[in-house]
Amino acid sequence: MSPSPYKPITIPKMVPTSICGAASTCRSLKQCPSPATPSFQISHQPKQKPNFIATPRHKSKFNPTLVSTPKWSPLQRVAASALNTIEDRIIKDLLEKPHPLPKTADPSVQISGNYAPVGETAPHHDLPVSGSIPSLINGVYVRNGANPYFDPVGGHHLFDGDGMVHAVHIKNGQASYACRFTETERLVQERSIGRPVFPKAIGELHGHSGVARLVLFIARAALGIIDATRGIGVANAGLVYFNRRLLAMSEDDLPYQVRLTDNGDLQTVGRHDFSGQLRSAMIAHPKVDPVTKEMFALSYDVIHKPYLKYFYFSPDGKKSPDVEIPIDGPTMMHDFAITENFVIIPDQQVVFKMHELLRGGSPVVYDQNKTARFGILPKYAKNASGIKWVEVDNCFCFHLWNAWEDAATGEIVVIGSCMTPPDSIFNESDEHLKSVLSEIRLNPTTGKSTRKPILASSDQVNLEAGMVNKNFLGRKTQFSYLAVAEPWPKVSGFAKVDLLTGKMEKFLYGDNRYGGEPYFLPKDASQMGGEDEGYVLCFVHDEAACQSELLIVNASDLRLEASIKLPSRVPYGFHGTFIRSEELNGQA
Repeated sequence: MSPSPYKPITIPKMVPTSICGAASTCRSLKQCPSPATPSFQISHQPKQKPNFIATPRHKSKFNPTLVSTPKWSPLQRVAASALNTIEDRIIKDLLEKPHPLPKTADPSVQISGNYAPVGETAPHHDLPVSGSIPSLINGVYVRNGANPYFDPVGGHHLFDGDGMVHAVHIKNGQASYACRFTETERLVQERSIGRPVFPKAIGELHGHSGVARLVLFIARAALGIIDATRGIGVANAGLVYFNRRLLAMSEDDLPYQVRLTDNGDLQTVGRHDFSGQLRSAMIAHPKVDPVTKEMFALSYDVIHKPYLKYFYFSPDGKKSPDVEIPIDGPTMMHDFAITENFVIIPDQQVVFKMHELLRGGSPVVYDQNKTARFGILPKYAKNASGIKWVEVDNCFCFHLWNAWEDAATGEIVVIGSCMTPPDSIFNESDEHLKSVLSEIRLNPTTGKSTRKPILASSDQVNLEAGMVNKNFLGRKTQFSYLAVAEPWPKVSGFAKVDLLTGKMEKFLYGDNRYGGEPYFLPKDASQMGGEDEGYVLCFVHDEAACQSELLIVNASDLRLEASIKLPSRVPYGFHGTFIRSEELNGQA
């Protein structure tokens, strides 16, 4: 196999002049004050032997005994080299280079600053703490995010990066930190080969070059150069702890089990198919009912019917039969909601139209001729015959925060952030993005709906990423904790919103300080405590000082309880969860 020009992103070692540590990962932040910090660039080191996690897959890529290379026949080696040349000379040089990338697929935009990737960090213990960590907090806070292992060579969207989990273990007022790649089958194969070989679903699949990359992918799979049957997902979006397992998810694959070790590290166990029961991808936001402890989920397909399936798992991991949901075509379905008795399924206006590639466009399309609707299906339905659809004009909620049944009116109340333009996350737009926290009421009897903003117009601010108290998921809730996504797409703080009155209180991070999803941790693991009795956990990065920390804020009065200084930069990421110590003790 000829030497590959593709290199993993490497982090230059630096003098430990700041909180960033001995191997600072702030090399992509121009404003980092350390004199040892180089200017903004992707650094390369001489090509090393590609890493390949053989068995067991949960071992770290830094274990030299597990380094391997692809076991190709001579014919496969020749074919791989030929296809690499086609990719470099034809797809990249002829089809992609002459055309400027949109901002939504430009790596210099999508993974710049603190969106840039970092290297793995082994466990660091006894971290500096300002203030006092509440004694009730014992366990581990984990957060997922996209962290590309290889330099992007073409288009790249933030959602395309390899999954990396960041973990802060807290015990008796002490804290440790580690971060590791989730060893997906995709990442394992690409490291073995020494270059990215799986197409990036959003950043690369545009226009005629996107068609060419799909054909290249099919050719590599047909020749046995890659094995797509082992999974193509990045596991970079959601995290859920269910049936004694931490699962990392993205909607393009099965979930991956990640094990939390006693010394504060993370180990990938592998793809988790629930003992052979799950045979399709699962979206990144399954819902765990706080009373029954069952987990409810969806799976969508962008190519084949059925385009959408619904299923659930018993607390011990037994899967229900799939229920095929009737929709006209493949639809972007990142999230959904549950109530005590129903599952709420959004069928909205952002859809997949693969034929748009042939016309030179993106397959992720805002279909203005489609009317958004929500399906109301009994949780334990055997089929979709009982589903009731309620239309909601001009509605696209990327995330739904909660839903419940209003016994007084017979309506289903859905709380979500309505985003305009609906496809602005995926496609470039001149229109300024707005994300409006909204109350949507669905009447399954009349088929009518209403939608209204929860905040007063004078208080309107983009609210995205967050949650309600998970002990009350599917039941009526008063409060939500949501990221203040301004200046978009950065997060300058979080808001505590009274969903009944519209009152909003903000906790802002300060100048040049930004974070991500606020995670609400109830004081009590049951519904015994008050709804806002607990703490909000959030990673925050100081872009001027090049410091990352975990903040712990009292959710009742928004008072800062503690700040944990982290040994390396934590990029802005996606979703997280908290696993209590007593849950970890029974980890599978």
